[in-house]
Amino acid sequence: MISTQQPRFPNKIQRVMDCQTEEEACEEQYDSENCTCSSTCASSTAESNSDSPVILKILQNWVPRVSHYFDKEHYTYAGHQIVIQESIEHFGAVVWPGALALSQYLESNQERFNLKDKQVLEIGAGTGLVSIVACILGAYVTATDLPEVLENLSFNISSNTQNMNIHKPEVRKLVWGEGLNEDFPSSTYHYDFLLASDVVYHHTALDPLLATMVYFCQPGTVLLWANKFRFSTDYEFLEKLSSIFDTTILAEFPESNVKLLKATVREN
Repeated sequence: MISTQQPRFPNKIQRVMDCQTEEEACEEQYDSENCTCSSTCASSTAESNSDSPVILKILQNWVPRVSHYFDKEHYTYAGHQIVIQESIEHFGAVVWPGALALSQYLESNQERFNLKDKQVLEIGAGTGLVSIVACILGAYVTATDLPEVLENLSFNISSNTQNMNIHKPEVRKLVWGEGLNEDFPSSTYHYDFLLASDVVYHHTALDPLLATMVYFCQPGTVLLWANKFRFSTDYEFLEKLSSIFDTTILAEFPESNVKLLKATVREN
């Protein structure tokens, strides 16, 4: 169920969907005025009412730099520079707003969500930015995505973590809803955190995605999911998720239409 400290979701979903046409007409502006190298000022830990969603702005942590490679972006999180190689060949090889929001939130809320020495699985890891941030924050990270994305994902994670004194991350193939028990038997694999960003959009794998979340979210697992809400199917997925898990909105990023949610197995 959704946290009762905020309006019930059906009304909120309908309200946002009514404004969807207007929102989709707005394009995000990623200019130098929005770029910064620190997200500490966006920390939500100072909020007095932790039960209500925090309203934040995505601080891209983009570092201006002269580079011969147009496909590389530089960020700074948790005091470390991160260089992300992007590709236009796959959706999963681009840094999307949800990854920026989740990375920023993890950095700013380390006391609330302490990743140090925790087992963390990221599904739909894409460029690997969120997994890299989780590694820097001390987690045992397994980053997963489709086979065609793994080469770029592996490159980014390896190049950004190889010289750090951290737990060595792992990159693995994971096709949502396929071979879960064979590749990740529940008797062996238990994760403290399941991370996902911008995994819900207009595609046909939403049911397998939900099945994958259900499979990995065992008792004690915390799902942290950040997503830019674009389509009615995004809200339909959210309703399905909320019917299965105890779900709370942790933060909203109105300028980017991103919501960040926490979900846990519902107690009987």
